[in-house]
Amino acid sequence: MTKVSFAVSSRKTRKKILKSVRGQYSSRSRLYRKAKEALRDALLANYYDRKKRKSDFRSLWITRINAAVRQEGLSYSKFIAALKKSGIELNRKMLAYIVVNDSAGFKAIVDKLK
Repeated sequence: MTKVSFAVSSRKTRKKILKSVRGQYSSRSRLYRKAKEALRDALLANYYDRKKRKSDFRSLWITRINAAVRQEGLSYSKFIAALKKSGIELNRKMLAYIVVNDSAGFKAIVDKLK
């Protein structure tokens, strides 16, 4: 008896992989081996970018805080040092939120540090 290489379970796996790479360029969406490689690459990129998103947001917050602090006549590093020295425990995420949504409150924080 010959070996069945395209049985129900194999077909199910192949269809699942081909469905998940639908929309990829050229043979990556049509050929099983290329599709499997494309899916692996996509999942790896997805994993690493989830980790990278956290540093991207932190740099965004730092940029926003730096821009607001410069308008007040301070540098970012001096501002953060003064925050730590005065005992104000606000993280960068909350500071960036205050900068965007409550500029008067941020100005009050800066004035307290000066």
